[in-house]
Amino acid sequence: MDNKKVYIAATRQNDGKTIVSLGLFAALRKRLKKIGYIKPVGQHYLVVNGKKIDKDAVLIDQVYNPAGKLPDMSPVAVPHGFTENYILHGNKEVLVRRIKKSFRNIQKENNFVLIEGTGHAGVGSVFDLSNAEVASQLRAKVIIVSIGGVGKPIDEIMLNKAMFDQKGVEVLGVIINKVQEKKFKKITRFVTAGLARKKIEVLGVIPYREVLSSPTMRQLLEDLDGKLLGGERGLDNNLHRMIIGAMPPHEALGYFGKGTLLITPGSREDLILAALTGSLGGHATAYGVSGIILTGRITPHKHVQKIISGFDIPTVQVNADTFSVASYIHDLIIKIRSTDTDKIKATEELIEEYVDVDRIMKKLNS
Repeated sequence: MDNKKVYIAATRQNDGKTIVSLGLFAALRKRLKKIGYIKPVGQHYLVVNGKKIDKDAVLIDQVYNPAGKLPDMSPVAVPHGFTENYILHGNKEVLVRRIKKSFRNIQKENNFVLIEGTGHAGVGSVFDLSNAEVASQLRAKVIIVSIGGVGKPIDEIMLNKAMFDQKGVEVLGVIINKVQEKKFKKITRFVTAGLARKKIEVLGVIPYREVLSSPTMRQLLEDLDGKLLGGERGLDNNLHRMIIGAMPPHEALGYFGKGTLLITPGSREDLILAALTGSLGGHATAYGVSGIILTGRITPHKHVQKIISGFDIPTVQVNADTFSVASYIHDLIIKIRSTDTDKIKATEELIEEYVDVDRIMKKLNS
């Protein structure tokens, strides 16, 4: 394979680029000997051994352990204040050299490198490292990920393609993500035909899966800086909807069910006990919950805490008020973590089934 790399871009942020990258990495690894990974420019990072490493690079490293050093997988991680400092004092060549050096290091260790971009084609332009620019610097062909629909995805794909064209970067094709099941056949037909008119090939259409858009209690425990009162064994429960505890227990039971998160002040011991007892026996699917968040710095009575500790329902106490917690969860952008084994498996299966990976390899080889 002459072109030993592919660049995964997107029409905008949160279209599922990381999910596609994760699944495609696993699929390519089945077909090729050694697959490397790099995210040249990262916006959300963790500090690992004193170095800023993009969260997606950490995820790939923890799940698949590709050959190469972790700092080379994330050569540029953008901290707070980076943009302002770059505008005043930035040097593009310094950043480009850093990216190219890391890329060469990864390439030496592998037969193929998957390159993950950041957001849409223009993201990073403010510091001269847009996706289009980085793909051009690395001489990589691009796959664009967009979200389900017909008109809007095609419009956004063409807008993004224009930036890649301007930099002389070839777009191999597109992957349409998060398509609702009831519209799957219709959207596949029309988006494929619509893009064919623009001489753009659709390389995959991926259906929406709720499991990939659902946070886990473990994620909320970390993000909300909470205290776990009980239910550690259920921390990887997926949450599909949330209920605000502002009603009598008998009414709340009608809104409970598997996958439900109860958000309520710690003083509502009646609701807490109703949620826990509803999770017993054969009633759990209808009347149980998959997690409880207690708000407002109010700790339940010690006897109630003891009962909480005996259940596998994760119960987390946070300092924030109920409205703030509910607003945060509503706006939450779900990122897969290495502990989310169900999500990782679902991602791998979706890419293998709905993306023409062999076609991608053939196009890279042509």
